[in-house]
Amino acid sequence: MKAENKLPVLKRISDEMQAVLNVHQDDLPPWPPADDFNAMRQHYILERRFWNAGAPHMETREYAIPTSWGEVTTRLYCPTPETPATLFYLHGGGFILGNLDTHDRIMRLLASYTQCTVVGIDYSLSPEARFPQAIEETIAVCQFFHQQAEDYQLNMTNIGFAGDSAGAMLALACALWLRDKQIDCGKVAGVLLWYGLYGLQDSVSRRLLGGDWDGLSREDLQMYEEAYLRDADDRESPYYCLFNNDLTRDVPPCFIAGAEFDPLIDDSRLLYQMLAAHQQPCEYKLYPGTLHAFLHYSRMMKSADDALQDGARFFRSRL
Repeated sequence: MKAENKLPVLKRISDEMQAVLNVHQDDLPPWPPADDFNAMRQHYILERRFWNAGAPHMETREYAIPTSWGEVTTRLYCPTPETPATLFYLHGGGFILGNLDTHDRIMRLLASYTQCTVVGIDYSLSPEARFPQAIEETIAVCQFFHQQAEDYQLNMTNIGFAGDSAGAMLALACALWLRDKQIDCGKVAGVLLWYGLYGLQDSVSRRLLGGDWDGLSREDLQMYEEAYLRDADDRESPYYCLFNNDLTRDVPPCFIAGAEFDPLIDDSRLLYQMLAAHQQPCEYKLYPGTLHAFLHYSRMMKSADDALQDGARFFRSRL
């Protein structure tokens, strides 16, 4: 599709979103070639340091959890000694980027606003690890902490999953995995989903939006998918195309957040409409003037902080 057919997004975004785009970090090298995953990861880590500053202080603990894939690093954010639930956070980054540090501020704020323990999961990245390894690692971590809750001072009676972008897909996929395979890790009280992708291959928003300004052109999205999936058949898996799963019953309460100028926003809209049509508990909220990944920019964007508080409020209301 010709780029000129896209909407003039940069003329329509909010002033605070534009201010974020105007931030220049002098110490950043140029963005590396699309096939150099290690260089992309290092760039992403460096770029996110600025945006993670100034987050709330709280007790954090790190543990390497044994799984059949090897050890998975987790970081526990503990806002108070006793919390009403444990919320597992899965970071975004297109399945190929990101770690616990790149999303540190998001997890600290989420722990602060929910007053729940947030467990960040440093799942294995693609293409070295492919679908469904990240999901299976997350499930293994949940089972481990469920079985050892007392040893790690966790309240696993109520749990939740949360994530942004690719992490949102993983969060909902994990909740459905537990339901479908009847794995008990505590009651899944809620799932918090910020601007996720849930399986659409084409949509109005993908046609109108996405480009150099957000790294979500059609070619970019294809690259992420090809790095994550093992083969073409995986595209139809009910844990990748979540719309192929049964969304008519026993779906945990979902908070679904959309960024107005995100090419993936139709995934969020469809997820909300599908759940609502089948009386599954859900809430959808659109954040005007924002681009994909705006949750990172709460240092400068009130809407990013609002989006975290809205998700936290939803989760607390379900406990």
